[in-house]
Amino acid sequence: MERVTLFVDVLLPLPLPGTFTYRVPFALNDAVQAGQRVSVQFGPRKVYAGLIVKIHQQPPQKGIPKYILSVLDSRPVVNDFQLRFWQWIAGYYMSTLGEVMAAALPSAFKLSSESKVVLSPDFVPDTETLSEPEYRLTEALLQKKKLTVHEVSRIVGYQKVLPLLKTMIERRLIMMEEELVQQYKPKKTKMIKLSEAFLDERALQQLMDQLSKRAHKQLELLMGFLTLSGFPLKKDFSVSKSDLLHKTQASENALKALTDKGVFVQEEVVISRFTGENNETEKTFSLSAEQQKAFHSLKEQMQEHRVVLLHGVTSSGKTELYIKLMEEALAEGKQVLYLLPEIALTTQIINRLRKHFGDEVGVYHSRYNQNERAEVWENVAGIQSAEVHKPYRIILGPRSAMFLPFDRLGLVIVDEEHDSSYKQFDPAPRYNARDAVIYLAGLHDARVVLGSATPAVETYFNAQNGKYGLVELSERFGGVKMPEIIVVNMKEEKRRRMLKSHFSSVLLHHIQAALDDKKQVILFQNRRGFSTRIECEQCNWVPECKYCDVTMTYHKKSQLLKCHYCGYSRPVPAVCEHCGSPNLVMQGFGTEKVEEELAMILPDAKIDRMDLDTTRAKNAFQRIIYDFENRKTDILTGTQMVTKGLDFENVQVVGILSADNMLSFPDFRAHERSFQMMEQVSGRAGRKDKQGIVIIQTWQPKHPVIQDVVQHDYQSMYNRQLAERWRFRYPPYYRLVMVKLKHKKPELLNEAAAVLARDMKARFGNLVYGPEYPMVSRVKNWYIKQIMLKIKRNEQLSDRKKELQEAISEFKKQTPYKSVRVQIDVDPQ
Repeated sequence: MERVTLFVDVLLPLPLPGTFTYRVPFALNDAVQAGQRVSVQFGPRKVYAGLIVKIHQQPPQKGIPKYILSVLDSRPVVNDFQLRFWQWIAGYYMSTLGEVMAAALPSAFKLSSESKVVLSPDFVPDTETLSEPEYRLTEALLQKKKLTVHEVSRIVGYQKVLPLLKTMIERRLIMMEEELVQQYKPKKTKMIKLSEAFLDERALQQLMDQLSKRAHKQLELLMGFLTLSGFPLKKDFSVSKSDLLHKTQASENALKALTDKGVFVQEEVVISRFTGENNETEKTFSLSAEQQKAFHSLKEQMQEHRVVLLHGVTSSGKTELYIKLMEEALAEGKQVLYLLPEIALTTQIINRLRKHFGDEVGVYHSRYNQNERAEVWENVAGIQSAEVHKPYRIILGPRSAMFLPFDRLGLVIVDEEHDSSYKQFDPAPRYNARDAVIYLAGLHDARVVLGSATPAVETYFNAQNGKYGLVELSERFGGVKMPEIIVVNMKEEKRRRMLKSHFSSVLLHHIQAALDDKKQVILFQNRRGFSTRIECEQCNWVPECKYCDVTMTYHKKSQLLKCHYCGYSRPVPAVCEHCGSPNLVMQGFGTEKVEEELAMILPDAKIDRMDLDTTRAKNAFQRIIYDFENRKTDILTGTQMVTKGLDFENVQVVGILSADNMLSFPDFRAHERSFQMMEQVSGRAGRKDKQGIVIIQTWQPKHPVIQDVVQHDYQSMYNRQLAERWRFRYPPYYRLVMVKLKHKKPELLNEAAAVLARDMKARFGNLVYGPEYPMVSRVKNWYIKQIMLKIKRNEQLSDRKKELQEAISEFKKQTPYKSVRVQIDVDPQ
């Protein structure tokens, strides 16, 4: 039979364009499939796990292709839907396919190694025939069994060691050993079952009689196993070793003795890491009249539009509508993807969904370790046996969950669709999951529901113009009134000397009233840390990060100044480093200071904090939310994490401590974001019975955004934003592409940015803005400049992006600027 020479196009998780062609050894012809991982050598030193995207018989036009080294998967881990989705992301967000692969795959599936050098089994030490470098290298290998190519170059004293290695391999002095470690390890446990010989009752009785004479501990263990099994004896009954020993209080020695006698058989089986999930389900709940009306409207809109916006006020019961839609999708045999902006939200919603759908609900997010994420991936891909875990038909998670290997997606829900957490900032691809998942749904012919009380301006614009369907829910569930908003003029409070630290008399009065009424309080301050900066009273010197152009934030618990951009920290200086004055004062305040000072004002209140500092641990979210839900905490203070869709029925008062920080942020979305954040955090108040109270502390009480929040008037904010954005050429009327240039030498960066901007302006005219320094112009010692391109909404986006790519490619070819990093951000947030 004629053997066919096969080639495969392999995608590597590297920021390089295109794929790479490798030859398939004849022995592996029948083993390769598109979507499988294969180990391949790339360059002289590296071995990677790449992904087969195409199998063909066309040899490459240039060069001789290397062979693939091995096939890593028995079945594809990536399907055709995903590959098409990745290609769209790479094209739309102007990144490479390798960067998308690196973002999409769990880290356990991304493998790489350096080539390792070992001594040949034929090697005989002979100093007379070895050159000086060869002698040094073989001596080192006698001491240390394996060396990387990088270590070899250090030992012999020069970089270009490959010719030396080639000669030594040909002379059979050394050999190359490729190490590619499979990182994902399925979780296994030892299961104990009764040997078939003792399933017969007479044989079992004889055994028990023997054990009763001289092996009482073994008899107790056997009796314990039989009790767990129940009667009559079940042939296939097994119990995990740990459970058996725990429940019978038996020793390892007794179990080993019975195993050695052939009474018990031990088997190692793969189990799920998620076996502790709640399986109790509650299927029944009824929709209110308003919800029922919205549900019918949703169904009608989904017939006409692939994407529907559900614009429902806070606490209007959007989740119940989602559950009804999920039931219908599951009944059709489809999968459901439920996206949330924050991991914190999964804690509450996963409990609600599991009560309804049981263990068909899976969670996928970055707080899981690499093995847990790989296990969920294999479950969705159908690689994992149903005996390990029932297939997940509903997946809940933040933006990375959209990369899972769905093959029959029927419904996508994007909750809190306005949230900026759906945007990936670094590294590339800089995608927006809300927008990308709409394309993914199109590949599967699935429907998308975007839900929010405060939709993004672009989303609402699309709904108003008929691109998306629109369903409004204007009443809170159960007829509860929207919260009363009280605006506190901080100028007036200061003039009347009514301020206690950063808390107005009005806020403290309502907090105390809520605590007296056994109710709870949420306080929102969008800055973490204790003090936003330390300043010298004499010369106004402020400590800055040595690597970034930002002031450092004081964290009292650790007694350190920290940079929130690069993580650099340092002790608090005793004196001003500019003038030597000891008069250093703290300015501004963050969540840590709110927590501490409130504890002094209200010593009997139990206060907790939810921000990036307190939620770093894997289960910190669950602990904080559980304590607040179960009223172990009276006051929860936090950053924007506390604004996002959390549902606490006992919250009476919400305080927004500093509304002005958000309003004055230099960004065209600042007013939209301020309204969304304040309206969302307001929605946490009074969700069950009694009308809640929201106190907004501000130095600008007449600001139009604050007045819109007071009136819960989204439409007013939206209309004002549209007028401004038309005037200044911003979304939704124009699309934005931000080009960032980075270099460690500011002079070279300035020159390079001017050259690229000049070329862009020649191509795009007055729709190019910059170059200019961003607000933070240096991060991790890299200086940054940015150029913004605006593209009219009705223009062909792909053509304009192609022109931009050409301009950047021409720029990169110029020798002085090859070391300048260029980052492209399409639809920046």
